[in-house]
Amino acid sequence: MSDFLTAVGLVLAIEGAIYAAAPSALKRMMMVALETPDGTLRTAGVAALALGVGIVWLVRG
Repeated sequence: MSDFLTAVGLVLAIEGAIYAAAPSALKRMMMVALETPDGTLRTAGVAALALGVGIVWLVRG
Protein backbone atom coordinates (compact mmCIF):
# COMPACT_ATOMS: atom_id res chain seq x y z
CA MET A 1 0.00 0.00 0.00
CA SER A 2 2.87 2.37 0.69
CA ASP A 3 4.18 1.89 -2.87
CA PHE A 4 0.75 2.84 -4.21
CA LEU A 5 0.60 5.99 -2.10
CA THR A 6 4.14 6.87 -3.17
CA ALA A 7 3.10 6.50 -6.81
CA VAL A 8 0.02 8.69 -6.29
CA GLY A 9 2.17 11.33 -4.59
CA LEU A 10 4.65 11.26 -7.47
CA VAL A 11 1.86 11.66 -10.04
CA LEU A 12 0.47 14.62 -8.10
CA ALA A 13 3.91 16.21 -7.85
CA ILE A 14 4.51 15.86 -11.60
CA GLU A 15 1.03 17.17 -12.45
CA GLY A 16 1.49 20.10 -10.08
CA ALA A 17 4.87 20.94 -11.59
CA ILE A 18 3.37 21.00 -15.08
CA TYR A 19 0.49 23.25 -13.98
CA ALA A 20 2.90 25.58 -12.16
CA ALA A 21 5.56 25.73 -14.90
CA ALA A 22 3.46 26.10 -18.04
CA PRO A 23 -0.26 26.73 -17.45
CA SER A 24 -0.90 28.28 -20.87
CA ALA A 25 0.79 25.39 -22.69
CA LEU A 26 -1.28 22.95 -20.65
CA LYS A 27 -4.48 24.77 -21.63
CA ARG A 28 -3.49 24.57 -25.31
CA MET A 29 -2.75 20.87 -24.91
CA MET A 30 -6.20 20.33 -23.35
CA MET A 31 -7.82 22.09 -26.30
CA VAL A 32 -6.00 19.75 -28.68
CA ALA A 33 -7.12 16.77 -26.57
CA LEU A 34 -10.75 17.90 -26.85
CA GLU A 35 -10.45 17.87 -30.64
CA THR A 36 -8.72 14.46 -30.77
CA PRO A 37 -10.97 11.49 -31.61
CA ASP A 38 -11.87 9.19 -28.70
CA GLY A 39 -10.23 6.19 -30.37
CA THR A 40 -6.89 7.98 -30.62
CA LEU A 41 -7.02 9.04 -26.96
CA ARG A 42 -8.00 5.50 -25.95
CA THR A 43 -5.09 4.02 -27.91
CA ALA A 44 -2.64 6.48 -26.35
CA GLY A 45 -4.06 5.66 -22.90
CA VAL A 46 -3.66 1.93 -23.39
CA ALA A 47 -0.10 2.45 -24.67
CA ALA A 48 0.75 4.60 -21.63
CA LEU A 49 -0.81 2.02 -19.35
CA ALA A 50 1.21 -0.80 -20.93
CA LEU A 51 4.42 1.24 -20.77
CA GLY A 52 3.83 2.12 -17.11
CA VAL A 53 3.11 -1.48 -16.15
CA GLY A 54 6.18 -2.60 -18.10
CA ILE A 55 8.41 -0.10 -16.32
CA VAL A 56 7.08 -1.12 -12.91
CA TRP A 57 7.51 -4.80 -13.80
CA LEU A 58 11.12 -4.23 -14.88
CA VAL A 59 12.00 -2.14 -11.83
CA ARG A 60 10.25 -4.33 -9.27
CA GLY A 61 11.44 -7.56 -10.94
